Amino acid sequence: MIMDDEKILDLYFARSENAISETELKYGRQVWRVSNGILKNTADADECTSDTWFRAWNAIPPARPKAFLAWLMRVARNLSLDRLRRAKALKRGATALALDELREVALALPDTTDGAIIRDTLNQFLEGQSKTNRIIFVRRYWFMDSMRTIAEHTGKSEAAVRSTLKRMRKALKSNLEKEGVAL
Repeated sequence: MIMDDEKILDLYFARSENAISETELKYGRQVWRVSNGILKNTADADECTSDTWFRAWNAIPPARPKAFLAWLMRVARNLSLDRLRRAKALKRGATALALDELREVALALPDTTDGAIIRDTLNQFLEGQSKTNRIIFVRRYWFMDSMRTIAEHTGKSEAAVRSTLKRMRKALKSNLEKEGVAL
């Protein structure tokens, strides 16, 4: 039987090694998918998944994530991106292109911009989008999926996905400006 998040977190706080095996049992596939989506390499994704469990072990306690899966996925994503950078593997693949697409919006933000404002504006922006557009945006900029993968998943053409993302980036930039985030 799969444990709920609170019981798994209790295992971490008790420093029980079962915490890692229970975390892997419940969330291993999702965490691995995030890493593999970024790294496009099974062995590297396996290592980043293991590193995610290690990072969780070292961070909990004192941390007690409210959204455990989201926290794990963020850790896996950050570890995977760090690994990609260290390996100097950004050779214009899907990940580099996805990051380049958002660079226009991100680079325009001043260093003093409050992350909470950006997060809230992004959440409001995505809530105002259709389900398909949200899926396209998240698959591209969170999971770093290629245009082809997104097109296959949504049943749209690659050109339609590309066009949708371009319109969404423009609208996101406009929303950030409306919220007073100086661009």
